[in-house]
Amino acid sequence: MLARDLISEVISPLQSSDTGDQGLHRMETFGISHLPVVNQDDLLGLVSDADIFDCNRADLPVGEYPLSPFGPFVYEYQHLYEVIELVSRLNLTAVPVLTDKQKYLGVITVQQLIRSIGDTLVNMPGGIIVLELNTNDYSLTQIARIVEDNDAKILSSYITSPADSMKMEVTLKINRVDLTFIIRSFLRYGYTIKASFQSSSRNGDILRNNYDQFMMYLNV
Repeated sequence: MLARDLISEVISPLQSSDTGDQGLHRMETFGISHLPVVNQDDLLGLVSDADIFDCNRADLPVGEYPLSPFGPFVYEYQHLYEVIELVSRLNLTAVPVLTDKQKYLGVITVQQLIRSIGDTLVNMPGGIIVLELNTNDYSLTQIARIVEDNDAKILSSYITSPADSMKMEVTLKINRVDLTFIIRSFLRYGYTIKASFQSSSRNGDILRNNYDQFMMYLNV
């Protein structure tokens, strides 16, 4: 999934002539703390509610605020994971999307990112296995072969590795509800199973319900 597929259809950017008060009202309406500021289809920067409060002049046009021309954004062809990394690293609630010609396309909200992740982790049936291994022993090719030898597929994966550790965790979402034989295969190859979550219809309903409640809490 690419950035262009995640753009909000309802949130419009602030024009440089809009006031800080208008920006705060729009942020409150959509439950976000950041909004792009544009001049026609040129991105001027990203303004936050904190920027507006710090200015102490919410009646001023946001175009007069000290916006950095090198503010955060993503290109339309960047992957979902790259968007998540930027949002997480800079603690953003919204990020602008540009074309390869630097023209403004739209904005992605953190709520939309959560919804997209939920579509993968919640809506797609299957189980989750968390492997723990030495960084030097990591081979996605071998991991995928073990899964596929059990007539299964890896739907998604991600890696976590503390900076001061030689260990890493590989989390796999697999398109199989019963992970018993896959887990046995990993153990046979010497892998350490840190955790596993095998779905059932009841567990899936509970997970779906919890996810729906979380999205309602975010007012998505």
